[in-house]
Amino acid sequence: MTRILLVDDEELMRQGLRKLLELSPDFEVVAEASDGLSALETLGRIKIEVMLLDVRMPRMGGLEVLDALRTNPDRPATIVLTTFDDPELLLEAARREARGFISKAVTLEELVLAIRAVADGATWFQPTVTSNLRKALVSRSSGREAAQFDSLTEREVEVLKLVAGGLTNREIAQTFSVADGTVKNQVSSILSKLAVHDRTLAVLKAIEAGII
Repeated sequence: MTRILLVDDEELMRQGLRKLLELSPDFEVVAEASDGLSALETLGRIKIEVMLLDVRMPRMGGLEVLDALRTNPDRPATIVLTTFDDPELLLEAARREARGFISKAVTLEELVLAIRAVADGATWFQPTVTSNLRKALVSRSSGREAAQFDSLTEREVEVLKLVAGGLTNREIAQTFSVADGTVKNQVSSILSKLAVHDRTLAVLKAIEAGII
């Protein structure tokens, strides 16, 4: 069972998420926090596997929480809750190793997919978030971002699209009927060619370039 921490300054939002998660037998909401400081205090005493994190909160926001957890080897996989009004905040969260991005109007099905994906080490973008990010990022793209993707092979582009869909290396390997190690090498090649250090930033670059 996946142990979850809900972090949002709006009590109604936390209650709504909890009620959704209680519909799945695979998840357990073990704690809630209304701001970043409370979240860090909770993480210091309770083992958490997945954290659903609001970005804008009093006392300490989500970005500061991610900063504080950067050197913590036991940090939970983090899904950022968004209202779409500032794509730059999502970019900053991704640079701080958030793995998932969902809107506050998420459905149960999408929430389950997101939590399962990040708990398995994958990246997950809710389609609505991807669409809104694309509108914001493509409009400011200089064209250099798209040029970076010229070096990717056709298969690497296919792999990157599946990464954006929340698939793990093993699931991608099963899709193409290849060994897990083959996909791992392909993902490493993608990250190297795009000059990024993780899957989430690779997906964001692909969104900005209009590849996804």
